[in-house]
Amino acid sequence: MNDKYRALRNGLAVLGVLTLAVGAYMGLSWAPAEREMGEVYRIIYVHVPAMWMALLAVTLNLVCCISYLFKASWGKDALAEASAEVAVLFGGFGLVLGSIWAKPTWGVWWDWDPRLTSMSVMLVAYLGYLAMRKFVEDPEKRAVWSAVVGIIAYVDIPIVWFSVKWWRTLHQVQSTPKTVDADMTLALRVNAFAFLFLMAFFVWNRYRIARAQRAAEVALPEALPTSAGHTSTGPVPGVLS
Repeated sequence: MNDKYRALRNGLAVLGVLTLAVGAYMGLSWAPAEREMGEVYRIIYVHVPAMWMALLAVTLNLVCCISYLFKASWGKDALAEASAEVAVLFGGFGLVLGSIWAKPTWGVWWDWDPRLTSMSVMLVAYLGYLAMRKFVEDPEKRAVWSAVVGIIAYVDIPIVWFSVKWWRTLHQVQSTPKTVDADMTLALRVNAFAFLFLMAFFVWNRYRIARAQRAAEVALPEALPTSAGHTSTGPVPGVLS
């Protein structure tokens, strides 16, 4: 596979790590302590960006799924798979961090709070999406069915986002720069960009793997000998025109 963008991909990884280092310093030392939670609140500088990236990745998955149903493309299918997998990675990471945060602030590791519950449903839905892809062998059927499942799974995302406004919940509502100290806002933004660079790096690399897998699945088979001594490749089922 053509790897002319390798330097750019590696640059994203380096930029992400460097930005994350700066963000870690700002979050742990530079930004002030929170008035009510004290120092424990500092986990938000990784928890919140992880959740943002999970939601961004599933949104990318939705776009790819809808686009695929309008015009089939192995590239769209591969990107949908890659974004779903990275969404589960960041979402699971964010959920674990949220649990660590919950123990000192709420007194429990877990509560069936609307935000936590809806986020858990999201992770289960996209794990199911990825599992289905493993069990469907026909590439065309897998791509179509996955696109439909991806669209259905996304129905949970507005519930995740608005759950803290729609119901009484332990989880705080989304803050805004107007309600947060400017130093805290800047530290959060730096960490968010660090996670964005890393997410782009992960999605890009996972996409390349998925494209290589599609190419291997739909490639023409080697010529096979016939009974008359001739060779024939024959039609390949599942190949998109």
